[in-house]
Amino acid sequence: MLKERTYLEEQILNGKIDEYLQSLIPERTGLLKEIEEFAEAEHVPIMEPEGIATLLQFLRLQQPQKILELGTAIGYSAIRMAMTLPNARIVTIERIEKRIEVAKQNFEKSGLSDRITLVESDALEAFEVVKDHGPFDLIFVDAAKGQYRRFFELYEPLLSERGIIITDNVLFKGLVAEELETITPRRRRGLIKRIQNFNTWLLSHPHYDTVIIPIGDGIAISKHRGEQNEKA
Repeated sequence: MLKERTYLEEQILNGKIDEYLQSLIPERTGLLKEIEEFAEAEHVPIMEPEGIATLLQFLRLQQPQKILELGTAIGYSAIRMAMTLPNARIVTIERIEKRIEVAKQNFEKSGLSDRITLVESDALEAFEVVKDHGPFDLIFVDAAKGQYRRFFELYEPLLSERGIIITDNVLFKGLVAEELETITPRRRRGLIKRIQNFNTWLLSHPHYDTVIIPIGDGIAISKHRGEQNEKA
């Protein structure tokens, strides 16, 4: 027998909760607003307001000193993280040339270039360069969604002992909850299946405890269990 949905669940499903949460977030000004407007006009994916707000609050609590970001895009998340953590250093990876150029300009405008290192490469090919900057207290995965498992497996050895891995877009606009046969076009169906498989793999990972938060486009937070938990 199916459980009857609560009023709150109905509001979440129809998007009203997201709209309400977004309305509470102070509007960005200056460079941040400029980047957001550019991203919208040029169809560049950046984190949704409630998603980035959740990420930044988590950073305030954890206070990571070294962060690795997979997927710079135009530098929005890296700038927000650097602004939130004045003592942190960030290494961020991007492969698309036209985004790299815009990101460099934004880092320069922000005055944060001295704390943000941009690696111009495909994340699947950048390990040898990135490892020299590690270990990292936090790894933020926001790159090609179809490669999430490969990214996780490739870079998690660079995580510090008490580090955290955060993965964005794991609910992909809620489509991970839909029947695959109803999703079109077929190419999107394949991507959704990969994300579904990644989520299943991640939540059953023998070495990590993971929770998925249905904020923004879905955020997975993974914490290594440590040697004691692995032997338990």
